[in-house]
Formats: sequence, structure tokens, C-alpha cells
Amino acid sequence: MNPPGPKVVALGGGHGLYAALSALRRVTDRLSAVVTVADDGGSSGRLRKELGVLPPGDLRMALAALCGDDEWGQTWRDVVQHRFRSQGELHDHAVGNLLIVALWELLGAKGAVEGLDWVGRLLGAHGRVLPMASVPMDIVAEVRGADPARPEAISRVKGQVACAKTPGTVLSVSLVPEDPPACPEALEAVEEADWVVFGPGSWFTSVMPHLKVPELARALTNTPARRIVALNLVPQPGETDDFSPQTHLEVLQAHAPDLRIDVVLADRGVVDDPPALDKAVQALGGRLALADVAAADGSPRHDPTLLAQAFVQIFAD
Repeated sequence: MNPPGPKVVALGGGHGLYAALSALRRVTDRLSAVVTVADDGGSSGRLRKELGVLPPGDLRMALAALCGDDEWGQTWRDVVQHRFRSQGELHDHAVGNLLIVALWELLGAKGAVEGLDWVGRLLGAHGRVLPMASVPMDIVAEVRGADPARPEAISRVKGQVACAKTPGTVLSVSLVPEDPPACPEALEAVEEADWVVFGPGSWFTSVMPHLKVPELARALTNTPARRIVALNLVPQPGETDDFSPQTHLEVLQAHAPDLRIDVVLADRGVVDDPPALDKAVQALGGRLALADVAAADGSPRHDPTLLAQAFVQIFAD
């Protein structure tokens, strides 16, 4: 019997977290995803507005990434990811979003994690999915140049969708409410982890929000776990236009000055200035690991097998 892998917690949301989980599930069977709950658009935003629930979309995607490898798991992954196409109210709702919210209603106010565990069992998930906080929240971004007529003016933009699409340069993000209750199970997972993984993903709207939940930020700072930052392959239009890899780390340091990083993982092919990036990594207390982790087709996606191999090497070192 193979020894159990390290206890790993991956933080983020959306497609970036999906990529991380798709790789990490190949490395360890002790995996937890801690997922942002600030989405206010699409199916998630509609359910959140109508029912007052946590936005389920990013949680659903994380569960789908962890689905079982057999026909049962793969089929239920396709079901929960399926979106209705119609001219009516169901248009663009994801089946998994409705399933998660139905379980939350049946289980009551304290059943958020239990509902996700039920869906995880249905999918045969290789790991657990947890919300980063127990209440839905809004992201507020400080943006320079959101108004083209006033390029140097700094304004506040509220809402994840608005922040992701805003013109101008995002400088920082905060949350409303400012001190949301962190999910207790997420705090426990971070405190007991061997490794914590930040990214890849939308830097300001998926990764940084975890560091603005005070209880979670303290747990991430104080945990004995080692910490990895997996950098994106390309800047994200609207959020991180023209950001270099080191700029992402400077943003991380500005949002969490006391957070130390052990390893920064970057794709070898997208780092134009390795010495500059290495200097930024050392400022966070860590070392730089360069590897080939991008998909071979040239798209800005991580290859799950290559990313898994990079994680294996980091964990071994």
C-alpha cells in the first residue's frame, strides 16, 4: 500500500483552482479546497440574490475537479457542470448550483459544509471542498483610471464581476463585510496542513480575498504548513493587464505583509526576467521553482500532468 500523500490545502476559485485541484489530486489523497464565496454574476449571482445563499458556482467547479475517475464520478461531474439552455428563467443555471443550494435548504442554516460533503460523496470526490467564509461577501477594489477621463483618479469598484472587468489598474481589494466569519472547517484544514497552495487563478478576485478574511489570514500566517504560490501563465485581462510575474508577488506581499512563502512555482517559458522574479521570491522568504507546466497546445492553461509532476518535486524537496 502506498503511503498517504501530504495534507494539502489549495486556495482560490474558478478555473485557476480547478487547474490546481486537477493536478494535486494526482499527488495526494489528503486534499482540501478552500474556495472564495464572493461571486455575484451568472447563475451563482442569481441564486445568491434570490435566496441569500453562498454563491455555489466556484464550490461546484472545485467539486467537479475532484470527481471520481470511474464512470460514476465522470457522469455525475458532467451532470453537475451541465447548464440549461432555454429562453426562460432556467437559462444558464448549472445543475450543480441548484443541487448544492437544494441541499443547503434541506440541511438548514448550518449545513453549508455538510451539503458540499454530500455532493462530494455523490461525485466520489478525491478530497473535500470548503467555503472560505460562512457568509456571502462582496469584493471592493481600489482602481486607478477606472474613469478614462480621469486616468490618475482612484475610485472604488464593488462586486466580483465589476472588479474583474473594470478598466484601469486594480491596486488592492477588500471585502464587505470586513470581518466575515471564516469557515471553521477551513481554518482547521489550514492549521493541520503540510502544504498550502495559493493560485493559479484570478489574482484579485480569487486568490487575494482569502487574505482579507481576518481569521483565515491569521491561520494562513501562523500555520506550520509550508506555502506555495503557483503563478499564472498570462496576465488576466481587466485584472492584471501588463503584470509581470514579480508584480503578482508584490501584490501578495502588500495584501499580507506577514505572510511568508516557501516556494513560488512558475512556468519556465513565461518568465522573461528570472533574476528579477527570484529577487521578488526571496523578499517573501522563499525559493523559485521553474518548471514546464503549460499545456502543449499553446493555450494559457496548465497541463495537469506536468503541474502534478512539479508539485511532486517540490513536496519531495
